[in-house]
Amino acid sequence: MTSFSSSAFAKRHNGPLPAETRQMLEIVGASSLEELIEQIIPADIRLQRELSLPEPLTEGEYLKHLRSLAGKNQVFKSHIGQGYYETQMPAVIQRNILENPGWYTQYTPYQAEIAQGRLEALMVYQTMLIDLTGLPLANASLLDEGTAAAEAMLMFYHLKNKRVKGEPIRRFFVDEGVFPQTVEVLSMRAEPQGIEIVQGKWQEFEPDASFFGALLQYPNARGSVEAYGAFAQKVKEAGAYVAVATDLMALTLLEAPGHWGADVAVGSTQRFGLPMFFGGPHAGFFTCKEAFKRQMPGRIIGLTVDAQGKQAYRMALQTREQHIRREKATSNICTAQALLAILSGMYAVWHGPEGLRQMGERIHSMAVRLNEGLKTLGVEQENEHFFDTLSIPMSDEQQQTVRRFAEAEKINLFYAKGRICVSMNETDSEEDVKKLLNIFTQAVNATETNLPETEKKAIPEALRRQSEYLTHPVFNEYRSETEMMRYIKRLEQRDLSLMQSMIPLGSCTMKLNAAVELLPVTWPEWANIHPFAPEEQTQGYREMIGTLGDYLTEITGFSACSFQPNSGAQGEFTGLLCIRAYHRDRGDEQRNVALIPSSAHGTNPASAVMAGMKVVVVQCDASGDIDVDDLRAKATEYAEHLAALMVTYPSTHGIFEQRIREICEIVHENGGLVYMDGANMNAQVGFTSPGMIGADVCHLNLHKTFAIPHGGGGPGVGPICVNDKLAPYLPGHIYRKVGGEKAIHSVSSAPYGSAGILAISYGYIRLMGAEGLKQATMYAMLNANYLRTRLAEAYEILYAGEHGRCAHEFILNLQPFHSLVTAEDVAKRLMDYGFHAPTVSFPVHDTFMIEPTESESKRELDRFCEALLKIREEIDEIAKGEADAEDNVLRRAPHTVEMATSDDWPHAYSREKAVWPAAYLREGHKFWPPVARVNNAYGDRNLVCACPPLETYAE
Repeated sequence: MTSFSSSAFAKRHNGPLPAETRQMLEIVGASSLEELIEQIIPADIRLQRELSLPEPLTEGEYLKHLRSLAGKNQVFKSHIGQGYYETQMPAVIQRNILENPGWYTQYTPYQAEIAQGRLEALMVYQTMLIDLTGLPLANASLLDEGTAAAEAMLMFYHLKNKRVKGEPIRRFFVDEGVFPQTVEVLSMRAEPQGIEIVQGKWQEFEPDASFFGALLQYPNARGSVEAYGAFAQKVKEAGAYVAVATDLMALTLLEAPGHWGADVAVGSTQRFGLPMFFGGPHAGFFTCKEAFKRQMPGRIIGLTVDAQGKQAYRMALQTREQHIRREKATSNICTAQALLAILSGMYAVWHGPEGLRQMGERIHSMAVRLNEGLKTLGVEQENEHFFDTLSIPMSDEQQQTVRRFAEAEKINLFYAKGRICVSMNETDSEEDVKKLLNIFTQAVNATETNLPETEKKAIPEALRRQSEYLTHPVFNEYRSETEMMRYIKRLEQRDLSLMQSMIPLGSCTMKLNAAVELLPVTWPEWANIHPFAPEEQTQGYREMIGTLGDYLTEITGFSACSFQPNSGAQGEFTGLLCIRAYHRDRGDEQRNVALIPSSAHGTNPASAVMAGMKVVVVQCDASGDIDVDDLRAKATEYAEHLAALMVTYPSTHGIFEQRIREICEIVHENGGLVYMDGANMNAQVGFTSPGMIGADVCHLNLHKTFAIPHGGGGPGVGPICVNDKLAPYLPGHIYRKVGGEKAIHSVSSAPYGSAGILAISYGYIRLMGAEGLKQATMYAMLNANYLRTRLAEAYEILYAGEHGRCAHEFILNLQPFHSLVTAEDVAKRLMDYGFHAPTVSFPVHDTFMIEPTESESKRELDRFCEALLKIREEIDEIAKGEADAEDNVLRRAPHTVEMATSDDWPHAYSREKAVWPAAYLREGHKFWPPVARVNNAYGDRNLVCACPPLETYAE
């Protein structure tokens, strides 16, 4: 085996030790890692040079470097508001959840039996939202406020036009008080669908049959609290729907929008303990009426029972997930901001209803006192009714004067055309209010004034909160830190994460999220920066983001990058929008056909539809590769209308297709561009690149290839990298100069999307260096081929490259056993062996797609092999009649500690066989599933998405 130098960090990141590497290569049948790569990656797409990246840093050097970068950010006191506010994350939550790999390394809860803790935490989050917004149904989070509002608009559009024959109803009213960044996102989502956004004053709007919906902000962007009840009634009488973007902290004092007529409420939970993070990540929320439960986007956590009749949680209505509907989807959402949702839900648990109400009262009181103080200076603001924000009319010259005094005090306000807005938040004290009053005192050249005491309220009587909220015991029991810590730990122990074992999910890449990469996320210089802070205060952020963009374009072979998309599916959508803008700019508006292989992930066709494209499916051949003849025929047939090909590389079948360059050339010859899905980029880094292969744009899942944690379903970041053709169209932003010269509208609320976690990927690259990144790619493929080789003794492996190799993942076929057991049975049985199942039944039904990642050691790989090989023996026992066809360890899996210790054991097999099937489990590797197999059908028939009342536990 060729020796190579490694950074100290790369040796820690990659799992196999040198001796283990040699043993694995021998089993795989390759003399070296380099030979293995030569057998996997086609020669004509291999890079002929090394990546131009800086030399790797040690962990100490990196932290010192990042401290230096952080020092270039200036942390001012923020009164900017506009959807982003200073908060105080409770230390008990920060230490025990945000900084705890037992929470941030979990996977999306598709396997409910080993995700009960996180599912309960998400149920708590949904309950919080249902209570505060006054609507009966909540999902388990979206991406941010702007995209949540856009999802509401699109849901209304499809609902209204479901039975409309002829020309669709296309108009959507948006009040001028909606946050401008939200309007930008709405515009970008509306345009490809042919939706016309009509902006105006809600007081002057007269709805008619040409409108399908309306959006209000409550309180609005200027801070004004308006009584929208009569307006909502008028819109609904006209046959349209009403969405309200709202502020959860304001709803501690304001009447819930669901109680005065809203059909949908959206917003961000940032204010519930999440740092501003220069724009994200934050959990977008979405609540609605129960009538919309089968149309609402995103995931719903629901209540069901397990095989023992015990209460259990699961993701309800899973088949409702939009991407499963492919080109018939009305949304491309397939993810969430689960970790952020959990944090904000726990914030409500910690403070409880009385704590949140007191916080709301305190914030409101400070805003009222500031308003009264300004009046004594002769400074009048325009909001008669408000919660936390004052809107002060001022000329540009007056604003500059105020700004000069404010910045001298290291304070940021929001400066808009003709007015200054000042927003109060939970971290403010009386001293902060005095400073603000003093700034205006100096600005108007008044004599010194005192902050007046007042009992006034600025919330109208009719809108003061009368309804109760957070009445469930979970929000009222955990007031001591001891009890809160134990509650969080109890939930954590009901969940499997990378803390317990590898999570071998194909297409999802559950690799190491190193502590040193995550450590700086909560530093104040990164966490406490408002996304609309002046650019001179954010030099460190902008330098880090710009440099990371340079690294990613170098790795992908492209020339420009946008970090705005805050999920992989958002990246797909954004890349297609750039392609769409390119064609339209050239006068080719008719180019609207997207060719998509039949094996593609469901978000590909869903994103294409969202981008206004028509999907044409390209078939795959028996080897799992794109059928090039079918591609050529369809590219020729649709040559005048061809916009793009969407292709995943390596393929969704885990293979480097040999004819990928020819495929790209066919598309280009027929006037289309090539969008490469970056889901499998971790098999390319350092050895090839989308740009070299022939693509024009790709998105990257930073939560996969570049080490950002999965977080139980999110946070995610899905930046796109593009070539020179598409660089001019990268998305812009209303408040910052980002994107290209001909920028499309924003695709998310913040200029750089979820900027607060970009330092994780930046750190990964700086710590690994060019050689370390190449080694990660090699070990990803070595580990996959090692598993493939060992498991091929007992299972059929689908698809192989030219030399009989897979790339970084492979598909294990369980179809031959279908008469005995299903893939789901094997998935549940793996829990008894202490493992999370691989990806089940994608892209082929009744299969596992297995991806071990480079971070797993040979010891862990062998343990996983042992589990699957023993399960094969258990399948054979059924086939031979040695085990009952129904009452066997696979059909009854998983087995809980309650089942194993019960006096009643009704099974034909032994308890030992059920719960101790492998010797390693007795050595500390046993993870006990907290519930038995959940009943999916029961949960869908009896949808409950809020915490059940206490008596149900007794039942």
